[in-house]
Amino acid sequence: MAANWKMYKTPDETREYLREFLPLVAGHDRDEIVVCPPYTDVATAIEAARGSNVAVGVQNVHWKADGAYTGEISAPMLLCLGVTHVIIGHSERRQYFGETDDTVNLRLKTALESGLTPICCVGEVLQEREAGLTDDVLRRQCVRAFHAVSAKKAAKLIVAYEPVWAIGTGKTATPELAAEAHAVIRREAVEIFGDEFAAKLRILYGGSVKPDNAKALMSQEEIDGALVGGASLDPKSFAAIVKY
Repeated sequence: MAANWKMYKTPDETREYLREFLPLVAGHDRDEIVVCPPYTDVATAIEAARGSNVAVGVQNVHWKADGAYTGEISAPMLLCLGVTHVIIGHSERRQYFGETDDTVNLRLKTALESGLTPICCVGEVLQEREAGLTDDVLRRQCVRAFHAVSAKKAAKLIVAYEPVWAIGTGKTATPELAAEAHAVIRREAVEIFGDEFAAKLRILYGGSVKPDNAKALMSQEEIDGALVGGASLDPKSFAAIVKY
């Protein structure tokens, strides 16, 4: 269960959030819990979550270890802080910041090689869904994102299906639609990595997940967890989703 805070919260707000959130999920060992704040809050989050059952991730990573890349953050920098997870290829990175399937592949390989756990996002926009292209889009995104990645190297890989038309819109894919998309991703994982890997691959759903729809979504066999955006900004709300 992963929280994507996007561009919200200061360090003080992060500290207060975790002060309230951690007791709500203490002892919850059914799920892996990850909070992904903005870079400026990472050190605060790691200190506040130390010794708890909550890990701290980030929302992006560059594919180079260092260099003249103004404004970018590398995997070694994140590892020094104690970051364990990274979101890669989020639809907002694709929509606003020029992310492509090829740069997702570069970031994914770097994350895996550095020991970070990548949460690799795939998903279709509304026009693609309405045109009946969802399966084709998901297959293309998976093939390109996982290019030249072996099953052995991909051991930590997590995939997040996020129908772009359901992000921040209040619309949610029905549990059945979400499960169908997850099945497409898993079948593609079979082709790329093999049956054994695909069976164990965790595929999260991300798209307006809220406390009132989490249980129905998570009841689908193909859905292994959630990547939660807006509803994760409130500690009580995210805790309710985690403990659905």
